[in-house]
Amino acid sequence: MQASAFDPPEGSLRKSVGRGAVVTAIAQGVRVATQIISVIVLSRLLSPQDFGVVAMCAPVLAFIALFQDFGLTQATIQKSGIRHEEVNYLFWINVAVSTLLACLLAASAPLVATFYGEPRVTGLVAAFGLQIIAYGLGAQHVALLTRRMEFTRLAVIDIASAVVGVAVSIVWTFIDRSYWALFAGTLASAVLPTLCYWYSSRWRPGLPRKVDGIGALINFGAGITGFNFANFFARNLDNVLIGKYWGEAQLGLYDRAYKLLLFPLSQITNPLAKVMVPALSRLKDEPDRYRSAYLRVMPLILLVALPGVAFAAAMSDTLIPFVLGEQWRGSAPIFLALGFAGLLQPLNNPAGWLFVSQGRSGDFMRWGIVTAVTSVLAFAIGLPYGALGVAVAYAVSEYLRTPFLWLYVGKTGPLQASHVLHAALPFVLGAHLAFGVVWLAKPLLQAPPVVALAGGAALSYAVTIVVALAFGAGREALREALRLIPARGILAASRAG
Repeated sequence: MQASAFDPPEGSLRKSVGRGAVVTAIAQGVRVATQIISVIVLSRLLSPQDFGVVAMCAPVLAFIALFQDFGLTQATIQKSGIRHEEVNYLFWINVAVSTLLACLLAASAPLVATFYGEPRVTGLVAAFGLQIIAYGLGAQHVALLTRRMEFTRLAVIDIASAVVGVAVSIVWTFIDRSYWALFAGTLASAVLPTLCYWYSSRWRPGLPRKVDGIGALINFGAGITGFNFANFFARNLDNVLIGKYWGEAQLGLYDRAYKLLLFPLSQITNPLAKVMVPALSRLKDEPDRYRSAYLRVMPLILLVALPGVAFAAAMSDTLIPFVLGEQWRGSAPIFLALGFAGLLQPLNNPAGWLFVSQGRSGDFMRWGIVTAVTSVLAFAIGLPYGALGVAVAYAVSEYLRTPFLWLYVGKTGPLQASHVLHAALPFVLGAHLAFGVVWLAKPLLQAPPVVALAGGAALSYAVTIVVALAFGAGREALREALRLIPARGILAASRAG
């Protein structure tokens, strides 16, 4: 296969990114809907104990997943002019690492079962190694499809794997109504996409063979893995500490608030990363187009996400009981505190796109360590004050880190901190002012909860838009958004694609 076949056709960048963002968003919506249906249907077919056995495996699997592809898929997506020999070598590394991890998982299974005092976990943990091997076999094939920006094909595979996984779980309950039905669905949703990636990529590996210069790609992947490892602690240690020192009640309140607010925000930026990282990687040698592409996408993310976060945080005392039930009212103050972190995370999370697309995985890892250390320090400071104290301290740490993040991103590359400030300020400032306006207007929003919430959301978006109109960059972003409404729904990577 010629090297040129690994890249998208010339002149297709603008069209590929626009279409890719739309189909990726659709696939994400279908996947979320499928997950909701899965929870509802399988909860009626299986017992809480069945779900509990699978949940016991989750922390081990999450940790193993950090090392699953060793960052080598991103290396394939990012590198300019990658050759068949290099992809082939990375494929065999992925297979070897996945096989090793599966063996480690099987070896650790008795220890996990002993920890929980649940013998059924032994076979299940070991069996999940098959899923890891399946992912390893398809890692480079999906990387090539992503590099070639075949987003429609990837979206179809993603939807098919989600639907088939749920269907297999449901059908399996008629054969064996146990936790193995959940495993069967998970395995099916790993094997099917791997088969589809092999068929769709049209690339086949050869025998393993040493390649000169492969060390740079492995080092790049190691940097990505290092970031994921550090980020794992930043994202999970708060739950561990609250559960250890304050018990399940406080942890439950914190967990619900976190997942209702910060987890959905990742569902905006994470799918877009599949589109933006390969697009920006193709533009890294064209600084003006690279900068333009990022600065056209980022304000639209902020326009969509930030007013919603501002309204939700300001009206948390109404929103939480309405969505989760009165018994969860204690989550409202925690939700409010996390809301301030949520007012910055849609700005900060896409910084990863820049590190990866510019080939700066070492910088990415170092920033991950900074985030982990400062987050853990914040958790420790807030812990004596319970789950609310942890949430407040974490939000403060997000504000303290943000300027240093963008100064660090801008130390090299085409995007400087001043560019980000110019583009983001209208929406970040507008959302903060919207929070204050909605908070002060709450006494005027005395109505049935659904009406009050709708009014608060409308007010938040209106205030944010009015503030954005006071800035030239805000007006340009709003014009861009208006152009997209009747057209294709998402912007192109650059005007000259």
